Amino acid sequence: MAFAKDEVPLAMKLMADGGSSMEKEAGISMKLTEEGGSEEEEEEPALAVNLLEHHGGSCSEEANGGLGGWASAGSSTLSVHHDHAPPPLSATAEDVPCAHKRKPSGRYVLAAHRADDKDGLCREISRAPQPKVTYRVAGWVRLEGCPGADGGHPVHVEVRTQDGARVGGGVLVAEPGRWAEIKGAFRVDEHPRHAEVYVHGPPAGVDIKVMDMRVCAVDKIARLRHLRKKTDKVRKRDVVLKFSRPSEDGADAAEAVNGASIRVVQVENSFPIGACISKSSIQNPAFVDFFTKHFDWAVLENELKWYYTEPVQGQVSYADADELIAFCDRLKKPVRGHCIFWAVENSVQPWVRALNTEQLRAAVESRIRGLVSRYSGRFPQYEVNNEMLHGAFFRQRLGDDIDAHMFRETAAIDPAPALFVNDYNVESANDPNATPEKYVALITDLQRRGAAVGGIGVQGHVTYPVGDVICDALDKLAATELPVWITELDVSAADEAVRADDLEVVLREAFAHPAVEGIMLWGFMQGHMWRSHGQLLNADGTVSQAGNRFMGLRQEWTSHARGKVDANGHFKFRGFHGKYVVELAAGAGGKQVRRAFDVHKGDEPLVVDMNL
Repeated sequence: MAFAKDEVPLAMKLMADGGSSMEKEAGISMKLTEEGGSEEEEEEPALAVNLLEHHGGSCSEEANGGLGGWASAGSSTLSVHHDHAPPPLSATAEDVPCAHKRKPSGRYVLAAHRADDKDGLCREISRAPQPKVTYRVAGWVRLEGCPGADGGHPVHVEVRTQDGARVGGGVLVAEPGRWAEIKGAFRVDEHPRHAEVYVHGPPAGVDIKVMDMRVCAVDKIARLRHLRKKTDKVRKRDVVLKFSRPSEDGADAAEAVNGASIRVVQVENSFPIGACISKSSIQNPAFVDFFTKHFDWAVLENELKWYYTEPVQGQVSYADADELIAFCDRLKKPVRGHCIFWAVENSVQPWVRALNTEQLRAAVESRIRGLVSRYSGRFPQYEVNNEMLHGAFFRQRLGDDIDAHMFRETAAIDPAPALFVNDYNVESANDPNATPEKYVALITDLQRRGAAVGGIGVQGHVTYPVGDVICDALDKLAATELPVWITELDVSAADEAVRADDLEVVLREAFAHPAVEGIMLWGFMQGHMWRSHGQLLNADGTVSQAGNRFMGLRQEWTSHARGKVDANGHFKFRGFHGKYVVELAAGAGGKQVRRAFDVHKGDEPLVVDMNL
């Protein structure tokens, strides 16, 4: 059946500059019409060029003694081999033009006799990367000769420039004896005289195998096409508005409204996007105006943290938190509870660190009772113990069960809110302490100990994000069947156009993923942000390119429809999940009828009976 189109989304184009993928200021969004070409038109996009290959063709396998350009880094010795049972094609390769559905070749370079974790192998990037272009690094690695490696060893792929400076890369915790795909990203601000890929990480004596390493410019347009389709499936639904009540003269309402003009307006998207606020930020009129117009939820940046509410033992004050919560109440915006505890030791106030075991246990109990009982029923979500992948202060002092105990006690006092874990770098493939696998293991352990984990917080403090890397992490977290929120999103880039593109990459990946149920930005105005070069709103109140991109996406993710009621008394459209208002000009006098309805998730068309 035919459906009315909602408003044309924000449409901008990415232009190529001599095959180098130099993004124009307009950004990465692109108008894709119904008559547009197939995504498979190009067998080999220009962006899929591997920068590790020499100009004029692939690097000969006979080069450099058959090593294909690889050289020893440190004391390792290199040799070339072939695995007749290579790993399967990556699950995400079909969405990555750089990979272009290439099956692993089976040919690998072995780095053996390593004497240090810095020993490994390196290879020159023979085609110079272009400034301000995001590049994806990907390949396959396998470790051998590491008995007793419980949980595996970290493998780093780094991109270094002429002075040895690291400009990006990725990390993987590899299990011995199994091929694993390693992914990463980098970007340079200026033309480097020299750049190389450097693989290392496992302890001495562990052999590293590397297969099919590639460095390619990210094709954001191809990814956008994929995400537009995915978003349509995940966030939208077909709707039939059905007018069927008999009219006053006995005629069917379908006849009474046949041909009537109808307008459908979405007034709220069911996918919340919020931002953090602070005592100082809400004193700024420009901040308040932007926050009020463009965000649905709030989170307190610092005012609810333990070090803020009790900087000195026994001197507890929630005055600033109460002020901010009252501010949000006036605006009818829900507030997330951030956070009851913080696991990283240097974020624990000195007087708490000075307590002995029993005193610390008593202080923890007092903090839970004081905070959670005070705000019982106020917060729909709590982050219970922040950043447990990166800190273990309470666990080291009070035992392995203390983290789960915090969850259990919070739920006992206030069973309503969803209790979240929250951590950083999980989405970026650049931190061996924060892999998705380790995050899932942490959650599983908490659940085994009786913790009612209700959600997964992925902070999202990102630099040069790559879509499929983010998606891969979200896929792994989704296996827990827990809702995922991006809880502290910010992107940092001095170049405004680059910042806008980076922000769009993360927002689109999160919005298109079925496991993600909300996004919180960690600030949006210059002068009121933890991170520099991340603003949507400049200090003078003007909107940056990133801010315009953000507003454009919010507009794109809002559905409106106009048309006429058909002969059956139906009006059909496809729209984003959320709250709607329909306006119908019915009857000879054109009397306007206004009704509200909700569009929830569902695979089948939603039929809404409209009472006139």
